[in-house]
Amino acid sequence: MSDLFTQIKEQVQQHQPTIVFPEGTDERILKAAVRLTEERVVKPILIGAPEAIKEVATKEGIELSSDITIENPADYAEFDAMVEAFVARRKGKETEESARKVLLDVNYFGTMLVYMDKAEGLVSGAAHSTGDTVRPALQIIKTQPGIKRTSGVFVMVKDDQKFVFGDCAINIAPNAEELSEIAIATAETAKLFDIDPKVAMLSFSTLGSASSQETQKVSEATKIAQAARPDLVIDGEFQFDAAFVPAVAQKKAPNSPLQGQANVFIFPSLESGNLGYKIAQRLGGYDAIGPILQGLNKPVNDLSRGCDADDVFKLSLITAMQAINQRVTV
Repeated sequence: MSDLFTQIKEQVQQHQPTIVFPEGTDERILKAAVRLTEERVVKPILIGAPEAIKEVATKEGIELSSDITIENPADYAEFDAMVEAFVARRKGKETEESARKVLLDVNYFGTMLVYMDKAEGLVSGAAHSTGDTVRPALQIIKTQPGIKRTSGVFVMVKDDQKFVFGDCAINIAPNAEELSEIAIATAETAKLFDIDPKVAMLSFSTLGSASSQETQKVSEATKIAQAARPDLVIDGEFQFDAAFVPAVAQKKAPNSPLQGQANVFIFPSLESGNLGYKIAQRLGGYDAIGPILQGLNKPVNDLSRGCDADDVFKLSLITAMQAINQRVTV
């Protein structure tokens, strides 16, 4: 785990992207912002009234560096330009009057900073729901071309083992086309963590050993993903053991390119994905890093409300790494 984040930190330090934190009055965010600044990996922007942020910092014994920028929606110098850009982006769904109210919300304000290139990514969720974090991103930043919706994955780490599980956070019951999008996006996310993706589309059937609407959906999703990205190793539908255990793969799927060596696992529903990552975490002893949101034009990531400052620090590093990668691909 520490080795993984040491590698990420070394990559990020070369670029030091600017990341916005809408929850500037949360002590966990402040502690992480200080650490990110001290270790020179990210340039943080905190959102909130400066007096309120400094009051929390003083109370918690946190010394804020002058390198940490604080922006207050109530007196932001470019607020008029932000309102204009927001109204244009929403294409008639907001008036100037309603926009001025909406943009006082810290998550909308922070997301607009990313949209207007004042920051390269956003981390929120320590004191807000997933919907509060994701909704502004979907309305303003939106998904990448060819991707209809965002999805959420976890990187599962134990010793020198790394796997990616998706979707474990956003889409309750994706159809075949959506599942194929999730598979492709998750394979690309895996590459950020130096994983050569071998993608297994999971089900309770292996290559037709059982037949139902559920298994047929996964089989169809596999075909769509394979046709869209023939350069990726994607196969399914697979039971987990056939995707993960070489001896089982030899019996159930001897001609599959996975050969029981899958490292990216795509679950057929949010229910199964959420259960799967938590079983691996609690019974298997894996550290679960995420959820990492993927498919957006710019990175926005969602913290758990039960997070600590170290969780904020780590997710900020991942967000920074996504931002750097998108610099390269744009």
